[in-house]
Amino acid sequence: MSFHPVQVIAVTGGKGGVGKTSTSVNLAISLAKTGRRVMLMDADLGLANIDIMLGIKTKYNISDVLNGTCDIQDVVVDGPCGIRIVPASSGVHQMTMLGAREHGGLIHAFSQFGDQIDVLVIDTAAGISDTVVSFVQAAQEVLLVVCNEPASITDAYALIKLLTSEHDIFRYHILANQVKDLVEAKQLFSKLCGVTDRFLDVALDFMGMVPYDDHVKKAVKRQKAVADVYPRCQASLAYKHLADKINEWPLPTTPRGHLEFFVDQLAQGGQHR
Repeated sequence: MSFHPVQVIAVTGGKGGVGKTSTSVNLAISLAKTGRRVMLMDADLGLANIDIMLGIKTKYNISDVLNGTCDIQDVVVDGPCGIRIVPASSGVHQMTMLGAREHGGLIHAFSQFGDQIDVLVIDTAAGISDTVVSFVQAAQEVLLVVCNEPASITDAYALIKLLTSEHDIFRYHILANQVKDLVEAKQLFSKLCGVTDRFLDVALDFMGMVPYDDHVKKAVKRQKAVADVYPRCQASLAYKHLADKINEWPLPTTPRGHLEFFVDQLAQGGQHR
């Protein structure tokens, strides 16, 4: 049976403060600018902040769909450059414990978007909680954001170790954020590889870097995305480069390409990898 492939990318980071949400938002916008239809899901349950970052008012979230308050079409809000945003839900944590009825309802709800989007970008929470793991293992691609701090490397390694040893995820795309230049970015990547090569059997893919750029702070103060309001600054050009690299990834050709499969995996806690 033919199907419309949807790339599902989980953006994650071992610790908070590495710029994970900023990466998710600006990547989504940069992908949309290349002509792809993008949905951005805020999966940071305790600190839902995509709506705040973009100055968007939301009325409902995923938990409202699960409890029957509204339809998923009521949850999704329009973001900059045509992206569609699914606001965070305090109910997502329960996705790993859904009953059959809720499970089926959620898959049906998301399947409405299967033919309408090309990419689903998921902004996970920081750390290695069960919820983060559920989202990451349900996605097809993992984009791990690191910055040049010892804790960032240590926590990124801890996350990779957990996902590899317990959930059979062996490929990770690494983005160096808030770095001075490409030299620093490659040094950072080498540090991480140095640890993983010694102790884990994983493949790390260097996705480049996003430089430290004052325009990012300016955009945050305006509650805008830097890729939207300062498209020619260094950070925005870096996100454009990242989007171009992601557009070269092969599209899924298996059932994992179904958006419904992603939600099914999520709801079942990724039991059937």
